[in-house]
Amino acid sequence: MKNFKKERAEARKKAKELVSKMTLMEKASQLKYDASPVERLGVPTYNYWNEGLHGVARAGVATMFPQAIGMAAAFDEEEMKKVGDIIATEGRAKYNEYSKHGDRDIYKGLTFWSPNVNIFRDPRWGRGHETYGEDPYLTARLGVKFVEGLQGDGPVMKAAACAKHFAVHSGPEAIRHEFDAKATMKDMWETYLPAFEALVTEADVESVMGAYNRTNGEPCCGHHYLMEEVLRGKWKFDGHFVSDCWAIKDFHENHKITKNARESAALALKRGCDVNCGNTYLHLLGAVEDGLITEEDITRSAERALTARFLLGLFDDSEYDKIPYEKVECKEHIEEALNVARKGCVLLKNDGVLPLDKEKIKTIGVVGPNADSRAALIGNYHGTSSRYITVLEGIQDEVGEDVRVLYSQGCHLYKDRVENLAWEQDRISEAVITAEHSDVVVICVGLDETLEGEEGDTGNSDASGDKKDLHLPKVQEELIEKVTAVGKPTVVVLMAGSSIDLNYAQENCNGILLAWYPGARGGKAVADLLFGKVSPSGKLPVTFYKDLEGMPEFTDYTMKGRTYRYMEKEPLYPFGYGLTYGNVEVTDGKLLNQVTAASDIEVEVTVENKGKTATEEVVQLYIKDLESPLAVRNHSLCGFKRVSLEPGEKKKLSFTVKNRAMAVVDEAGERHIDSKSFKIFAGISQPDSRSLTLTGKKPAEINVTLG
Repeated sequence: MKNFKKERAEARKKAKELVSKMTLMEKASQLKYDASPVERLGVPTYNYWNEGLHGVARAGVATMFPQAIGMAAAFDEEEMKKVGDIIATEGRAKYNEYSKHGDRDIYKGLTFWSPNVNIFRDPRWGRGHETYGEDPYLTARLGVKFVEGLQGDGPVMKAAACAKHFAVHSGPEAIRHEFDAKATMKDMWETYLPAFEALVTEADVESVMGAYNRTNGEPCCGHHYLMEEVLRGKWKFDGHFVSDCWAIKDFHENHKITKNARESAALALKRGCDVNCGNTYLHLLGAVEDGLITEEDITRSAERALTARFLLGLFDDSEYDKIPYEKVECKEHIEEALNVARKGCVLLKNDGVLPLDKEKIKTIGVVGPNADSRAALIGNYHGTSSRYITVLEGIQDEVGEDVRVLYSQGCHLYKDRVENLAWEQDRISEAVITAEHSDVVVICVGLDETLEGEEGDTGNSDASGDKKDLHLPKVQEELIEKVTAVGKPTVVVLMAGSSIDLNYAQENCNGILLAWYPGARGGKAVADLLFGKVSPSGKLPVTFYKDLEGMPEFTDYTMKGRTYRYMEKEPLYPFGYGLTYGNVEVTDGKLLNQVTAASDIEVEVTVENKGKTATEEVVQLYIKDLESPLAVRNHSLCGFKRVSLEPGEKKKLSFTVKNRAMAVVDEAGERHIDSKSFKIFAGISQPDSRSLTLTGKKPAEINVTLG
């Protein structure tokens, strides 16, 4: 892993020298996200605000990967590093050309405000699909690799990553500007902080973004404990801190912890917020006049902000200056995006209907509001693609002239009719007719960014981007029921970024494929999986709940009853679950070392594909503390590996389970080993009863006793 400590020290020296030549006003002007030019010193304007969640966003054409949650479902660390590197490459290619043309606008810099490593703790959260799911270990491992890919391993940082939103932030969207997320120290250090810690201490992430809300009474962009004691103190973070957009004005307008903009600007700056996304830092000079801050406070943050630009080589030549524009959305990058999409789709049910055989099908019906939807491909925080391939188009391209494809929209995404003057459900009879005239039916349902996303960005204004429940819009539920009732083999393709109530489909449909938001050309990936060109291999990074009964209130940040580690009810589809066209078993788990309280755990397992179809599979390791009352209720993911297996092929896999996996977190937030007895489960899913029912596979068990 690249650590930029040496390079950062040199960049900081250059930044100090440059800032020392600036006036107070010039220094303050560098702390806005749209930093002003200082022409006399050769400092051009620079906009820190860029997005790269799953491709370079909001600045024209770029390769569009699956939404973050879809990439997480691949459970593939090295794939995440490739994605990060491609985003950085395209970001550089675009920056190089934009700069030549004097275009230094928003979304055109090299400081990407990604990844989002918040924990998807509640399925109602509209922004959950921007994350890597509900598990802190998975989130940390994927986040670290994404940052490594984005920032590169050269002497010059390829692009700057940002860990957001620090730190306890996952809805509700509607009240985020005044909400106080109350979390125990145990929940903080057991669930909410580990991914941020990993990105800072392992991946040397260049920046951290604070959240809108308060956490335990303090605003996250002016939080003494989080910013000073933890981030800069315990973790030794040496990059720059940026506020979420217009979050600092919430200090006085909504949180009511300061009286005015000057006080808000002063509080944020004092706590270590270096760059303000918003305009509250326009009041910094007034705060100096009032004696709330000093010039030294402004100087410190200006040096941190300029250090990032020096690290990126923006004042000197670098190898990345030669990356040509032709790298943007090139063939290799598009293929990689398709590869990730194929890996991330999750097969939730298959009674044998899949893969579809073109030789045995004369007519295939494709119905549903997301069948021919570009919006359902891309999620939010997306760029523009030069070409989109919807599920309908992917199927048409795959079958060619050999199979007739009938299509019906079936219903609106959420309204009660497609045509304003028509009867309610004016497309549903067409969908039924399509099914009647087809040999097999693919129903494409789900959501898109107009229904789940960020407050202010969605059409779902009544819920501000969050979901009120787990149901699909009523028109879509009716569509599934009416089409299924025809009696033809039916496959549901779900395009959404969160847990959806699929109880009816599970009971009544023949197959279910979760495609997430699979990227600009995601329809091709879906078709490849439906027709067996590739075996599905994705795993759920979130729990699919049967319903919300017993789920804590959305505003309750305690982890009890949430996610696979703490839930008490049986899920519909468990975290880590996903079928393939193969038949993989994990056996013969054994320890390879004598385990002590100071050591890691070395294990080996045998993996065999007893099926007739080649596949990739994700072998997952979970650990359970058998003694400590402080342990999580169930078990925790502690390792995973992707493995490719031909029919009949057998492989041995070795894993190193880090010592940290044995530790528990006490009520004070302290981490320590509190047990001598553990059990490790190694399988293709987590070791719960529902996974056993769905897969028919028991994981291998390995007993661990500390010596």
